[in-house]
Amino acid sequence: PLLTAISEYPHVLLRAATHRTPDRLARHLVVTADALLTFQHTVLPRGEEKPSAAHRARLALAEAAGTVLAGGLSLLGIDAPEYL
Repeated sequence: PLLTAISEYPHVLLRAATHRTPDRLARHLVVTADALLTFQHTVLPRGEEKPSAAHRARLALAEAAGTVLAGGLSLLGIDAPEYL
């Protein structure tokens, strides 16, 4: 769900701008945030587990979600928090 939400962001943004419906963007940001909350527990290694390429890829995906959320909030005139 997170990868889908991130990949759909440009299309949602274009439709929201074309139709002047910022609520579409806001709803998409909620979907993205919900997907990130579900995903975030899989990002980092647990216990004695060593970081792997999969962990780095998941971390990059989480960072991309943060970028989408911060950019979308900025477009809506909302300041994104420095840290969650």
